[in-house]
Amino acid sequence: MTETHTPAPKPSADVRDSAFLRACRRETVPHTPVWFMRQAGRSLPEYRKVREGIPMLESCMIPDLITEITLQPVRRHKVDAAIYFSDIVVPLKAIGVDLDIKPGVGPVVANPIRTKADLAQLRDLTPEDVPYVTEAVRQLTAELGGTPLIGFAGAPFTLASYLVEGGPSKNHEFTKAMMYGEPTLWAELLDRLAEITAQFLRVQIEAGASAIQLFDSWAGALPLQDYRASVMPASAKVLDAVAGYGVPRIHFGVGTGELLGAMGEVGADVVGVDWRVPLDEAVRRIGPGKAVQGNLDPALLFTPLETLRAKADEVLTAGRAAEGHIFNLGHGVMPNTDPERLTALVEYVHEASAR
Repeated sequence: MTETHTPAPKPSADVRDSAFLRACRRETVPHTPVWFMRQAGRSLPEYRKVREGIPMLESCMIPDLITEITLQPVRRHKVDAAIYFSDIVVPLKAIGVDLDIKPGVGPVVANPIRTKADLAQLRDLTPEDVPYVTEAVRQLTAELGGTPLIGFAGAPFTLASYLVEGGPSKNHEFTKAMMYGEPTLWAELLDRLAEITAQFLRVQIEAGASAIQLFDSWAGALPLQDYRASVMPASAKVLDAVAGYGVPRIHFGVGTGELLGAMGEVGADVVGVDWRVPLDEAVRRIGPGKAVQGNLDPALLFTPLETLRAKADEVLTAGRAAEGHIFNLGHGVMPNTDPERLTALVEYVHEASAR
């Protein structure tokens, strides 16, 4: 199917020439760019202050609050990119799925999808469903100047796992039961989620996001052959749907060392790598023509500064095997991380990698 795109706003020359976007395009950079997954959030006292008394999903629907929270780590840490503050279930909430994010638990779905009739919960997403996204992205791009903004969404498999399980799951038993036992229903579920996810990314890009990241947090629960057969087509559909905009597409999953080659084939320009596989080995598995992102273990932020720097050096050294490298963690910032340690790490990566 041919997609019709509203032209995305052209980023300023400063944004286009940023170290982050240059690394995404596998061009020379003045230093290895760095940002952190979950860089905006509970590790920052200023985040806890502005979020006080405001439920998570509500905070994702207030443009001024989204803008402030997204900007906080850019101001504090001097990271090379901002990532839009939201949650992967926001587009599902926007189309009327009865769900909430419960503190200490995560997304909880009132009526899990277990039958074909349950798919009726998943109507198409329109820009009118998420006006706060458009407004917040426009505010952010005006405020960020030369710092790029990354838009993001949850990949179909990870969204499906929440919808089918009814909430977070360690074993994904209902999800796998549907995937293996009812493959036709599974394929229809993922196809619908691919459409919703693609539209959510389009809204962000058309408002001004200069890169996007597709998070497939739970894909590592699958063996390679099942990922290829039952998950990869839907993720490819999402990334293909936004290919025409020309913005870099990042794809990331946790525990996906065995899937890296396939994830490189899905259509991303940058493949995110968790901490379990060294970046030089990840580059070998992914193959040529891709940049990589990662991959410091978030737990290392709790070690002495000299240990943290030594481990950062290992990541930077391994990352030289890539055609482009964006320094990041191998997963998100933990809530009780000392923010000063993150600031110090950004400064160190910039100094150690200066060309």
